[in-house]
Amino acid sequence: MTNERSQSFGVAAAAYERYRPEYPAEVVQLVREYAGRPIESSLELGAGTGKATRVFVRQGIPVTASEPDSGMVAQLQQSVPDVPTITATLEALPRVEPVDLVFVAAALHWTDPVGRWDRVADLLVPGGVFANFGGAPELADAGLAAAVAAAQRPWLVDDSPAGPVELSDDGLHWPATELVADRRFTDVRELVVEQRLTLRAADWIGYLSTVSAYLVLSDEDRVAVLAAIRDVLPETVELLADLTVHLARRV
Repeated sequence: MTNERSQSFGVAAAAYERYRPEYPAEVVQLVREYAGRPIESSLELGAGTGKATRVFVRQGIPVTASEPDSGMVAQLQQSVPDVPTITATLEALPRVEPVDLVFVAAALHWTDPVGRWDRVADLLVPGGVFANFGGAPELADAGLAAAVAAAQRPWLVDDSPAGPVELSDDGLHWPATELVADRRFTDVRELVVEQRLTLRAADWIGYLSTVSAYLVLSDEDRVAVLAAIRDVLPETVELLADLTVHLARRV
């Protein structure tokens, strides 16, 4: 199912571009401060429609964006037309010159764990930075979240993001749990950027329509479950949308 979910986004590229929130400039600032030197080249993995791409570009960081889904790449090229793109998974990337920064926004869990860090390490210059960040928005009102869970249960029991859920003894979450064990990386850090969002219910439904757990449903079931959720929502919803940022440096 995880592989099916990873390949489900292209058909929803336009909705993904419309309803997925952009990333705050604070993420770029954290990466810059951590790098401690100019970032003159970067490669983004799993760029989607360019939600993170454009934030780095706006801050003056050159980006080459890689994304395996051609539908998402087409939307990215419309949204951020001056950014070079590569249509490929991390595993199938053509050989490129090592860069100062490799970053991933909410897509690392779709990469193959076998050889993942070999590939990332090979993409970075010595002292280069790896940055991973993301976090699924969730309803701030626990009672409303429970009502939504009940409403969608006939079609969908679990809509949580796919991917590893790990926590080390010292409180670090995945992928820091793997980075700290890899001798090619050092100075592993975990930071949180707090975000609170207010959306119209229709826009929250639009966001959910881009989530893989809903995308892999049949068209009929997806329409039905989203309608059932909309029936229990107020006109606006408050969201917890904290981003967890992981940083590591290539030895």
